Amino acid sequence: NAYLRQWKCKFKDYINSLMIREAPPANRLCSVCKKDGVYRCHGCFNEPLFCTDCCRIQHQRHPFHRISQWTGSFFQETSLIKVGLHIHLAHDGTPCPSSTDDSSDFFQWSDTDDNIDDDYPEGPFIQPVRDSDRLAITVVDKSGVHSLSICYCQCPGALSRDIQLFQAGLFPVSFTRPKTAFTFAVLDDFLLDNLECGTLAMNYYSKIRRLTSSIFPLMVPDRYRELMRAARQWRQCKLYKWHGFAHKDDQPKDGDLALFCPACLQPGINLDLSTGTVAQPDDTPSWLMTRYLVMHGNFKAEHMHPVNPSNEVSLMDGLGFMVSNERYKSHLAIAQDNVQRSDCNNHWAVNQANASRQRLEATGIGGCACAWHGCFVPHSMVDFQKGERSMNMDYALSQALNYKTNGISRAITFYDIDCQYNKYLKDRIASSMYLSIPIGMDIIPGIGLWHVHGHQDNCFVRYASNFIHGTSRIDGEIMETLWAPLNIISPSARGMGTLHRKEVLDYQMNDCNFMKMIRITKFLSRKLKEAIKGASESKLAFDNLNETANPDMVVLWKAEEALAHANRAEDPMAMDIYEVRLERGKSPTKKQQELRLLQAQNRPEHPVINPPGQRGAATWLATGLTIEESQISLCKDVRSLRMHPMDMQLLRVARCRDKLHTQIMSFLEMSPTYLRVGVNVND
Repeated sequence: NAYLRQWKCKFKDYINSLMIREAPPANRLCSVCKKDGVYRCHGCFNEPLFCTDCCRIQHQRHPFHRISQWTGSFFQETSLIKVGLHIHLAHDGTPCPSSTDDSSDFFQWSDTDDNIDDDYPEGPFIQPVRDSDRLAITVVDKSGVHSLSICYCQCPGALSRDIQLFQAGLFPVSFTRPKTAFTFAVLDDFLLDNLECGTLAMNYYSKIRRLTSSIFPLMVPDRYRELMRAARQWRQCKLYKWHGFAHKDDQPKDGDLALFCPACLQPGINLDLSTGTVAQPDDTPSWLMTRYLVMHGNFKAEHMHPVNPSNEVSLMDGLGFMVSNERYKSHLAIAQDNVQRSDCNNHWAVNQANASRQRLEATGIGGCACAWHGCFVPHSMVDFQKGERSMNMDYALSQALNYKTNGISRAITFYDIDCQYNKYLKDRIASSMYLSIPIGMDIIPGIGLWHVHGHQDNCFVRYASNFIHGTSRIDGEIMETLWAPLNIISPSARGMGTLHRKEVLDYQMNDCNFMKMIRITKFLSRKLKEAIKGASESKLAFDNLNETANPDMVVLWKAEEALAHANRAEDPMAMDIYEVRLERGKSPTKKQQELRLLQAQNRPEHPVINPPGQRGAATWLATGLTIEESQISLCKDVRSLRMHPMDMQLLRVARCRDKLHTQIMSFLEMSPTYLRVGVNVND
């Protein structure tokens, strides 16, 4: 606000300076040769003036700058073609020695090779500038839509026109006689806007048209459809380049155009297959040879029925995160659609598994991610046709368990309804020719720490990560957070063709994994420091507790624990030994416990003589519990305060703190009487 107050005083100076920039300098000289300057470039820094020759020379390498011409009273927008700018291809910007003027198809503005019916009629457009009967094309750049004079190489053996444009950084939208091209910069900018902001192609091109002509944007050539098509092709080019398939003849296989987690175990990538271990062959912990997966569904990534599905063209089907279309359909065709009701609690994912919406081809997507770091598993994302059915998630899990798991002997999966889903998983896999898991791999089911509390009580010890060896502090809910960036793009993909939508989702998920990869070092470094500190504190607390237990009982408990964990994969009920053995409804309440202690201290056979005015131990303990409840209540009140609380709220909190401090000090003063030792106020 202080800066805005200063701005109000300076506003007049700024607005005057803005208007001064609209007029040419008093001498109106070319900034290069000092001749009469008539052209102003809006792309060059400080918008300098140029004469005709200097404007052409200076912009030979900057053909996408926008210029205006001084008319005597104002600057009027014009084109660099007016100053004689021509783009020469294939000879490093110099004219081709074999070139001839080519004006035969200057005004033939068809962007396809054949006469194909156009279902997207173009609106009115600005006629391209004609200069000396040379060939011009429409070029879409970040700065707007341009009409440029292009001079192709015509030497014997010259490359085709589309390749010449592409090598110059212009992506042609047709191949034989290209009339429109997109700069690589504008395609990169659109894809980044699409990733970060969820910008639709229609909105993005609308912005480009307004940049070209703020007053008459509808008169700018409409290349929205061409942008959609070029963006698909550009995604394919980028992914092939990034994943190393651009310079070799090998064709990518399922999931090869997708990134996975750099920290999770991947034999052959971050695991030496010759030894079977990462660094120490004889000292590899079991948790390291485990694949950790979380499964989940997202019903915001809907897809409507495509208009013409038989005419769709596949560019990268199954090469990213979405599974191959035909094989997945074959699996669904033979999979049994058994309606399964939950015998745990009333779980939405189970009971709505067969909910159908006829107007949608896909009601959502589901799949797997690594449970530790939240990276999508390549080639493990599937479409839902109804609800979150087992047949869908079976295929996703099967693909995830077979992705770079050679030599991994154990998998731990977290799923909201794993207590139901895992019951007949092996039977479903055995009965399908399209499902498989690696030979010898044990699957240990788990439920996320947030969802498990909505289950029956016995599900907690059977499926919570707290009771699974090697899971550390996994919450099993990380995939919930992964849908947020994907939901940015999902609405724009809702009405696309089936294969186009999958490519868009693949690209978004690949970017999500990439961002995890470049940030993971800082994240893991921080978590390591926390883990080292937490491990020492936990070990100290455990040792103190362990010392109070009977040694014989400790030996028995260890044996029972080992047996339970050995059998849990086949029988989750083996983990019930961790369940607290209390008969339902018979555990004493706080008031009952206090009453029992008061009665015990006042029995004639065990008299407790307190000094006059001093309370008994039971009352003192109850007071301590009441103080703890008051502390929790005060913490909630403090957290509920906003950034700028009212004085009345602050006063109420201060009074509560003062009262609580008095109670705590009084409680601690009495502690030596009951504990026989003093208590430090800071403990």
